[in-house]
Amino acid sequence: MEETIKINKQNGNQVLLEGSPWKGILKFALPVFLGLLLQQLYNTADTIIVGNFESEDAMAAVGATAVLTMVFLAFANGFSAGAGVIVAQLFGAKKDEEMRKNACTSILLMIGMGVLCTGIALLINRLVLQYVLNTPTDILDTAIVYFRVYALGLIFQFGYNIVAAVLRGVGDSRATMYFLLIAAVINIGLDILFVGVFHLGALGAALATDISQAGCCIAAVIYMVKRYPIFRWKFKELTFDPKLAKNTLKVGFPMALQQFIVAIGLVFLQRAVNSYGKFMTASFTVAMRIESYIQLPASSLQVTQATYTGQNLGASNMERVSRGAKQTFLMSEMITLVLSVVVFFLAGPITTLFSLTDEATAYCITHLRTIAILLPILAAYFPILGLFQGANNGFKATIVASMALLVRVVTTYTLCYLPFMGYRIIWWNTAFGWGVGCMITWTFYVVGGWKKKWLDKLKIAEE
Repeated sequence: MEETIKINKQNGNQVLLEGSPWKGILKFALPVFLGLLLQQLYNTADTIIVGNFESEDAMAAVGATAVLTMVFLAFANGFSAGAGVIVAQLFGAKKDEEMRKNACTSILLMIGMGVLCTGIALLINRLVLQYVLNTPTDILDTAIVYFRVYALGLIFQFGYNIVAAVLRGVGDSRATMYFLLIAAVINIGLDILFVGVFHLGALGAALATDISQAGCCIAAVIYMVKRYPIFRWKFKELTFDPKLAKNTLKVGFPMALQQFIVAIGLVFLQRAVNSYGKFMTASFTVAMRIESYIQLPASSLQVTQATYTGQNLGASNMERVSRGAKQTFLMSEMITLVLSVVVFFLAGPITTLFSLTDEATAYCITHLRTIAILLPILAAYFPILGLFQGANNGFKATIVASMALLVRVVTTYTLCYLPFMGYRIIWWNTAFGWGVGCMITWTFYVVGGWKKKWLDKLKIAEE
């Protein structure tokens, strides 16, 4: 097994146990960022291509399902991230055989969850879109068709996420970028074919997404098996260990819950958006897509911080964890500030890419400029949530997400009655939610409860 780890390092893996923390973190985070960028690119491609080749109604229908897709993505991302943290900790501690068994069980677990979620999604989609999200009636049927077809590809989404998480756990963040590049190229090409040439509308966009996710998942599995002998299981070795699965669920549950809470909170926000009509719905769809891009630096640093923390805690290097967290915070702020300035001044030209009506365009430009002003607040605490996750303190991140979303929802449904606020609260609720999230996060970090268990473990090991 030691030979396998040596091969892994020679393959270009970024092991975050040595050297200057910020250099290693930045080097690891760059492929993560590019991967997330590609992921957002093929999501945005649906919106741009449907908006240009079809109608604003079709684009709004695709956007109306975004919150519902986030609910299932929360489980795929959250539980996979939990498995990745365990792999990172075992990798740092050089417990290779245990890491191998955990990875196998986690992959089988996530495939099963993908099948289960597909069934649930097909059962509840009309109920949620019509009665929970209050989707406008003139786009409801199109939204239902889009989501039902999209749901058929959930198994590939779960499969890709778990393989990517395992690879990041052993320090390979570059590979996931290549997989997502494959997905982006396939998705954009098929979007143009299905929507632009065959005029399948939202149905075509959903088919393109499913096929691209399948290609991404298959490429990820082939890469992992061929490149890493340690993950090259024989058929009889593909065993599901309930104890290891329970541990994966235990670590991953707070991360999944955090993302699930965010998705549920956005359900209420989307309902408020939909109540202002299809122009606001279309505007919100575009603004959320663009907002997701300028959140990418903070998000990629959060993912990196979880891996960095897991590896270094596995190696019992607490001082390096604290130093890396502070340097990651500074990088997150500097990069986000630059992006915020760019988006603020280019909000108009960016919005024109989506061919919105004049009324929806006006909403969208104001939305983007508001978010550009407020986003540095989010960047100030997102990477620290990654530290909590890497230290098996994911519930702290869940508390932060819960409080931030609760404040956003409450302010949206109460402050909208103020004469000077009204529909503008759709954009300004982030000031209240992210502000609360930032204060809670840094309070948790400074108090230091997240590291008590690891300090106790280190003390016992020294004795």
